[in-house]
Amino acid sequence: MNLFGSMITQLERGLDYSATKGKAISQNIANIDTPNYKAKNVSFKEVFANVQANSLEAYKTDERHINFKPNTAHSGVFNYSNLRYRQDGNGVDMDKEQADLAANQIYYNAVVDRINGKFNTLQNVIKGGR
Repeated sequence: MNLFGSMITQLERGLDYSATKGKAISQNIANIDTPNYKAKNVSFKEVFANVQANSLEAYKTDERHINFKPNTAHSGVFNYSNLRYRQDGNGVDMDKEQADLAANQIYYNAVVDRINGKFNTLQNVIKGGR
């Protein structure tokens, strides 16, 4: 029996995505003056597909069946290789990075609030509604 259910696990993966995206944005901002640096981004679609693939379990009716193993993990981080904003070849747009940072912070706070709600509900159940 899974006490917390799969929702907590999925929310944890959402926090992992937000942390990975935050690292990519931080690297972009830190390298704003680095010549030929190409901006990085994180694809939610890639991260979500990876989580879905890793959470699948195969039902085996016989012990001789082959174990189900998903593909190796992909971080979802990619570079904009053809993007140039300045003459020195740097591909970082500070306005876009600041907007992405704000959006990522809002996403992170929403996921944390949802996790807190789940744990508060669990705590209420444990206390018997008092």
